[in-house]
Amino acid sequence: MDPPAEVRAWCQAARRPCVLSGAGMSAESGVPTFRDTPRSLWARFDPATLATPEAYERDPALVWAWYQWRTHLVRRAQPNEGHVALARWARSRPELRIVTQNVDDLHERAGSPDVIHVHGSLFAPRCFACGRPPKEPLAPQAPKWQPELRIPPPACGHCGGLLRPGVVWFGEALPPGPWQAALDAVTRCDLLLVVGTSGLVHPAAGLPAQALARGVPVVEINPQPTPLSGQVSRVWRTTAAVGLNALANSTPCL
Repeated sequence: MDPPAEVRAWCQAARRPCVLSGAGMSAESGVPTFRDTPRSLWARFDPATLATPEAYERDPALVWAWYQWRTHLVRRAQPNEGHVALARWARSRPELRIVTQNVDDLHERAGSPDVIHVHGSLFAPRCFACGRPPKEPLAPQAPKWQPELRIPPPACGHCGGLLRPGVVWFGEALPPGPWQAALDAVTRCDLLLVVGTSGLVHPAAGLPAQALARGVPVVEINPQPTPLSGQVSRVWRTTAAVGLNALANSTPCL
């Protein structure tokens, strides 16, 4: 597949590109998405029982076990050609910034440095009480998750509270440091690629509008229409792995 000529030209000219990646980017590595298909996470599981602070307070062992299952799925997944293409681009464009809504580590494992995680990370647990990370790395747990499975969360080495997953739950604000970094990246960029995101989850879904307001080209790479499709500069109906790999193979900047 050849990239649209306009997209290829924008990539060649960009000196401060930014990429906003969403669940569709990781789906091609086998990581379940949250919406859109019968196998998506929120089609199978109730977020009110697994992805809110209140759910954790009610049953921390259930919530911890479910997130350990998700962490296990991510550890088994491998970066796809889209992740690899972005890591290649970062080597030739040191000012490239990747802002991701994903809580996995596939961008990092592909070789991309300084990824901005606006929704947190499965690999950054912290204390539910004091907010600090564990003193020592946690041993991997790989349960075959079932609704009745419960794994008690480890205790915080600082205050004795319980550790919680390091992701942003429903009803929580985005972490201020990563969110400010994302805003800075979009404010400075001269090209924004929006890759594999549904355009439904705010406030991250509002980042493309900020780039467009500055006259910056915004390209949506997604096989399906999204609420962003009618707003962006160019829509490319392809997947992250196929599209970004095609750009890497046809554009010197990648």
